[in-house]
Amino acid sequence: MDKKRLLVLIVVLAGAAAFFIFDVRQYLTLAFFEAQRARIDALHAAHPVETAFAFFSAYVAVTALSLPGAAAMTLVGGAIFGFWIGTLLVSFASSIGATLAFLASRLVLREWVQARFGERMAAINAGIEKEGAFYLFALRLVPIFPFFVINLLMGLTKIGTLRFYWVSQLGMLLGTMVYVYAGTQLGQFRVSAGLVVAFTLIGLLPLIGKRIRDAIKARQVYAKWKRPDAYEFNMVVIGAGSGGLVSAYIAAATRAKVALVEQHRMGGDCLNTGCVPSKALIRSAKLLSHVARAREFGVAEASAQVDFAQVMDRVARVIRAVEPHDSVARYQALGVDCIEGHARITTPWTVEVQTASGPRTLTTKSIVIAAGARPFVPPIPGLDRAGYLTSDTLWNLRSLPPRLVVLGGGPIGCELAQAFVRLGSRVTQVEMAPRLMMREDPDVSDLVQKRFRDEGIDLRLEHRAVRVEVEGEAKRLVMECGGREVAVEFDQILVAVGRVANTAGYGLEELGIGTTAQRTIETDDALQTLYPNIYACGDVAGPFQFTHTASHQAWYAAVNALFGTFRRFKADYRVIPWSTFTDPEVARVGLNETEARSRSIPHTVTTYGIDDLDRAIADGEAHGFVKVLTAPGTDRILGATIVGEHAGDLIAEYVLAMKHKLGLNKILGTIHIYPTMAEANKYAAGAWKRGTVTRGQWAALEALQAWRRGAGGLGAVLRAMLAMRSDRRPAYEQTDHAG
Repeated sequence: MDKKRLLVLIVVLAGAAAFFIFDVRQYLTLAFFEAQRARIDALHAAHPVETAFAFFSAYVAVTALSLPGAAAMTLVGGAIFGFWIGTLLVSFASSIGATLAFLASRLVLREWVQARFGERMAAINAGIEKEGAFYLFALRLVPIFPFFVINLLMGLTKIGTLRFYWVSQLGMLLGTMVYVYAGTQLGQFRVSAGLVVAFTLIGLLPLIGKRIRDAIKARQVYAKWKRPDAYEFNMVVIGAGSGGLVSAYIAAATRAKVALVEQHRMGGDCLNTGCVPSKALIRSAKLLSHVARAREFGVAEASAQVDFAQVMDRVARVIRAVEPHDSVARYQALGVDCIEGHARITTPWTVEVQTASGPRTLTTKSIVIAAGARPFVPPIPGLDRAGYLTSDTLWNLRSLPPRLVVLGGGPIGCELAQAFVRLGSRVTQVEMAPRLMMREDPDVSDLVQKRFRDEGIDLRLEHRAVRVEVEGEAKRLVMECGGREVAVEFDQILVAVGRVANTAGYGLEELGIGTTAQRTIETDDALQTLYPNIYACGDVAGPFQFTHTASHQAWYAAVNALFGTFRRFKADYRVIPWSTFTDPEVARVGLNETEARSRSIPHTVTTYGIDDLDRAIADGEAHGFVKVLTAPGTDRILGATIVGEHAGDLIAEYVLAMKHKLGLNKILGTIHIYPTMAEANKYAAGAWKRGTVTRGQWAALEALQAWRRGAGGLGAVLRAMLAMRSDRRPAYEQTDHAG
């Protein structure tokens, strides 16, 4: 450490030590001021300038050394010097002291902190670079964190000293004025209306500061746009998928005038190319696989022959059957103005729609963006030339691909790979990672992979697609594995390596609305974008790409867009479930083992094997498990994973329990119908309960029962009960992890 840093560190430590050694804090309290009020007033009357200078210097020292007492000193300043002089003294003293603390932190700690905690500081530095002075101004206006913490933290960032000073002085001024005014009322030593008002303002200061901050930020972002005098709509929703439909529904239900713009088909991906058709295809494939296994169930003759075109026709019929739920007719009947065309946001309050009959400009008070996502297609050489399928385009198939390559081992790739192998394709599934379904625990992947291999899927794990070669009618995917190239021939290749949000082509760039590192629209906790009247939800907003989370977010986006002026709600992501509809199904909510370990969260693991469940045995589906993570020593559920038949349905009980803070004891005490798959949840809770029994408790119970049947003495019972507390070894096997 150089001499300058060492000197500053010595001064700070010496000042702090003197403060506590000589108990200086007793002089910086209201009690001391009240006791010495007469002497202080006399001193101020005799030497006003000197008193003011001494107060100013003391205030600078306290804030520069980040010592307690600044709040009391602010009140005292108002009582001694009055509102205007007190505000002047405190405002400049606090800003100068804060800047000195800022500089000390920067000189002594910044290089070390940036070197050691650079990743954690990146978000703060990014905020400083992006928002500039406004970032600090917002922190000063909303005093959630103590100001001394802000002083020290800002010293670790890259903000300039002069900017820190003037922003701090301006940002702290409102709070300073409120506290000084409260001090002028305290000086009267009686409860007055002014005192009540002052302390009410202090309590409301965070809310007032936030409102001021939001107003300044809104004025800043809206500065270059002309606001319409009136609006045709309360809300315009862009995209008629799950998020857009729910947003429009909520707006209509609150009697708002709402327009819903969709350039393709109502229902979005979920109805037309995602959830509905894929589940219809999976169901058909599963029924056919059961036909092929019919002999196992005592059927003498069964045929697994299938006409693929008929299967795809059934998928189309399912879509048509569900379609009325998301139709234009239904939403128009609800009061929604459904517009077919391409939307483009031209100002924060106007949306231009290119319709078949020409352009139409909509003026609106608020906008909800629900533009969805699309399949991501990696830039693999030769892929375009060979032609490829995605989860959006495969529904046009009417002939079964004899040889199908599926790129991707996530939920979409796994579901479709299994469906097509059951329909009769020779399927090769390619995944770069060492296992399928990397978001799940390894034992989940193992079970699914075994089933896939048993059904004939050629799994190529740790294989990276390098290129696609086309020679005449022959098509080959060349992969790299372990430093060598291998190839597999195919007739069709399905790309299922993920989805990317639709963020281009409808005006975000022109409005300056940013995107995240995950390439979703940048929003805050209330799903608000850069503009206070523009919100986003669903796949385009992230962080989850599920239909049910899009609907969940849509409520927050719509309500905040319509009523955010009065109150805003933060989107709640605490309990988000999901399911992969393979066979066996995989469903999860909350933490799994992998996440808990990576985040060092202490947890207890309880597992119940579904192969023990009567209904699963009767149905010929005796495989899979229920795994529950709980907080050690409690029944509080941290997460649950279910692998098995109807896992997506069974997980709902754990979702409800976690949402409403019900523990495993409540599930164990709930009657479940016999024989059902749902009993697996109760038996898992029972397995947890058995895991809480210790060997000492067992021994005490054994001694008690022996005494009751006359086979043992009361002394043995007492000795066993005394020893019970020392023997806490689990009577049943259970896995505990410290984190």
